[in-house]
Amino acid sequence: MKNLIDILELSTEELDELIALAEDIIARPEKYRESCRYKKLATLFFEPSTRTRLSFEAAMYELGGQVLSVSSGSSSSAAKGESVADTAKTVSCYADIIAMRHPKEGAPLVAAMNATVPVINAGDGGHNHPTQTLADLLTIWREKGRITGLTIGLCGDLKFGRTVHSLIAAMARYPGNRFVLISPEELKLPSYVKKDVLKNRNIPYTQTTDLEGALPELDILYMTRVQRERFFNEEDYLRLKDSYILTPEKLEKASKTLSILHPLPRVNEISVGVDADPRAVYFKQVLNGKYMRMALILKMLEVEV
Repeated sequence: MKNLIDILELSTEELDELIALAEDIIARPEKYRESCRYKKLATLFFEPSTRTRLSFEAAMYELGGQVLSVSSGSSSSAAKGESVADTAKTVSCYADIIAMRHPKEGAPLVAAMNATVPVINAGDGGHNHPTQTLADLLTIWREKGRITGLTIGLCGDLKFGRTVHSLIAAMARYPGNRFVLISPEELKLPSYVKKDVLKNRNIPYTQTTDLEGALPELDILYMTRVQRERFFNEEDYLRLKDSYILTPEKLEKASKTLSILHPLPRVNEISVGVDADPRAVYFKQVLNGKYMRMALILKMLEVEV
C-alpha cells in the first residue's frame, strides 16, 4: 500500500484486514508498542483539526515512533508560496510517512505524486476523508458486529461533507446496505456521488428532508454539522446551520438498537442531552480513529509485528 488518497483504493479485503488489525491492537496493545521505533510521521495540516491530527500523532507515539508536525499553513513555507509538490519532496527527506490535510481538493494526491514516502489523505476540501471512514467502519463493526445489511441514515451537510462521501463509497461495497439521505435541498448529496457510487451499483437509497420521519427505520444515524468554512455566503450558512438538531425527544421515535455517529466537531446539531444515551457512540468513534490509524500506519510502513 503506497499511498491512501481515496477510500476506494482499499479493497473490501484490505478494509477487513485493517479492522482485524485494529481489533488486535485494542486487545494486545503491548505487542505493538515498539513496532515503529525509529520511524517518523509528518503531520502536515494546512486546515484546522483536533481529532484527526492528534489521533495520527497519538497513533504514532503509541507505536513507538516520532512525529514532525505542521499544524497550520501559516507556520510552514506554504505561507511564502511554496507549492504542495515542493513541500512533499522536502518533507520526504525528514519523515518515513506523511499525513496531509489541505483545504484544496486534490492536494494530497499532488503530494503523493511528488513524495518519496507514503502519503495519507487526512482530508482534502469537500472531497475525501478516508481515515475518518476507517474510524467509522471500526465503530460500526464494534457496535453492530457487522458492516453488511444495514440501513444507514446520513444527515446534515451531504453536499460538502467529505466524511459522508467517503463513508458512502466504502459501505456501498458491502452487501445489503441501503442509505437514507437526509438534508435540506441546498445540501443534498452531489449528483456525481449518487451516479458513480449508488446508481451505477444499484444501491438502494432514498432522499428526504424529514429526520424524525426517517429515524424509526435506521440502524445507523450519521450526523454532520453544516460547515461554515465551505460556504462563500455567510447568509446561506446562517440560514441552513440549524436545519437539524438531534434531541432526546426526537430519539424517542428511533430504534433502541440505533447507533449514532458523528465525525465531530459538533456545533449544535446534536444536543448534549443525547450524550448520555447509550446509542450515542461518537466519542467511542474518536477512540476508534486512533486504533485504525495505528493499523494503517503499520500496513503502509509494512511493519512486521
